[in-house]
This record gives sequence, C-alpha cells and structure tokens, in this order.
Amino acid sequence: MDIRSNDEVEIIEAVPDVHLSQLASGEKMSVQGYTIDAGASVPEHSHPHEQAGYAWRGEAVFIIDGEEHVVSAGDSYVIPGGDPHRVENRGDEPFEGVDIFSPPRTDPDWKD
Repeated sequence: MDIRSNDEVEIIEAVPDVHLSQLASGEKMSVQGYTIDAGASVPEHSHPHEQAGYAWRGEAVFIIDGEEHVVSAGDSYVIPGGDPHRVENRGDEPFEGVDIFSPPRTDPDWKD
C-alpha cells in the first residue's frame, strides 16, 4: 500500500491559474487534484485515459464536441478516453475536485 500525505504533494500551475496535484498513482489508475481559479480555463485536449471526477467546490463548464456541460459542487462525471474536451470556470470562485485517470496519467500534455 502506498500512502501520500498532503504535505508530500507538489502543486503545479499547469497553465495560468490552473493548479494540479498528483495525489496517488498506481499501475492501473491515478488520482489528481485540481483547482481552476475563477475566470481560468483548461485548453482543449484529449488523451487515451478514461477520466472520472468529482467536484467539491464551485462550478465549471466542460465543452465536449461543442456541447456545454455544467458541473457543480457535488457532481461527478466521466469523460471517455479520446474525447477532445476543455473546461472553463466562468464563475466567481475556484472550481475544485479530483480526477481519476485509467490508465494512470501523470503529466498532462497541454501544460506546455
């Protein structure tokens, strides 16, 4: 069993005002924390990983194939692997939660 304390977790700014933390990673999945500040966005990207998440604060709009999906605190979601998507925080508070990726995803390609 691998346990990581929150004190051990590095928070990176992947793109302006979007902060990610690699919470845990195993052979078949990884858990990543995120904070998307008010007014910030994650650019469109895709990856082969299935992505399931849970939001505990704020609200954001996920745009997939031109369709907008509002995700609010308390909502969970799944994005199939390979689907291009982006996220916009149009609200006045940070959007925070966790994503689980399978297979593990340790470094998003859109950060560069």
